Amino acid sequence: MMIRCLPLLAAFVVIGPLAAPAQVSSVVGTWVLTAADKQLPDGSRVHDYGDHPHGLVIFTNDGYYSVQIYRSERLKFSSGNKLKGTPEEYKDASLGASVHFGRYTVDPDKHTITFRTDRSAFPNWDDTTRVTPYELKGDELSWKVPARPDGSIPITILRRAR
Repeated sequence: MMIRCLPLLAAFVVIGPLAAPAQVSSVVGTWVLTAADKQLPDGSRVHDYGDHPHGLVIFTNDGYYSVQIYRSERLKFSSGNKLKGTPEEYKDASLGASVHFGRYTVDPDKHTITFRTDRSAFPNWDDTTRVTPYELKGDELSWKVPARPDGSIPITILRRAR
């Protein structure tokens, strides 16, 4: 009896995880950063992480995500030792990156991504949930996050990796 059940169990194990939940399938995959800008309170738009920022965002089929955004020009530690940076080097390293990971869901009707952040380079985001409006146009995904204390609104623009 157990031998007859094995093919059915094997089919469930192989087929089950492959089907993407409808609420995440539109963004599943790897995305390459094309711009990390910010909209200023006067409506103008400027680069937030330099002219050519680097970054990658990964949304997995089973609801995990990872975001890494880095400023194009980053100050090297003069000591060559991460534990012996100057206050300026530590500040630049902190402000020159936006990195976080956790779980996510997509609401395609409301055009929102809910980020349930496990850990972030910005500790205030640890164990938080943020709902972010997004736009998906072909292979371009973008989102804006809530305004910062200075009134600027960060804008992330990505293209699907091929």
